[in-house]
Amino acid sequence: MAMAMAAAAAVARPTSRILLTTQKSRWVFTPLAFSSSSSALPSRKLVLYSKPGCCLCDGLKEKLQAAFLLSGPDSLHDVDLQIRDITSNPEWERAYQYEIPVLAKVLSDGTEETLPRLSPRLGVERIQKKIATALRNNEL
Repeated sequence: MAMAMAAAAAVARPTSRILLTTQKSRWVFTPLAFSSSSSALPSRKLVLYSKPGCCLCDGLKEKLQAAFLLSGPDSLHDVDLQIRDITSNPEWERAYQYEIPVLAKVLSDGTEETLPRLSPRLGVERIQKKIATALRNNEL
């Protein structure tokens, strides 16, 4: 029975998945392709500032995770998303306590550019498209 369920789950799996890890109060969603050909590190990076118990943050995290699984021309499979808990860093907490969730693009020099807020009413496909556009044009 368990083997049949595992086989059914394997068939229903999308072509990529999200790896969720934590490092010092930081969650990282990293898309991983099932083929070994995509061993390169993600070239595009986003940071989501959030905190535990924030329903807007939790909703956006769920939608981002789903958006990372979508394929197509606006695919986010090569994007590294770090989720940072603002309560673990006084500087983040001062900066974002009234603004979370805050999504920022990490620029090539390591600095961050805060992106316009995504509406909690947006669907997953629209979020994927807005993020892909923002990564290309710096706009949401």
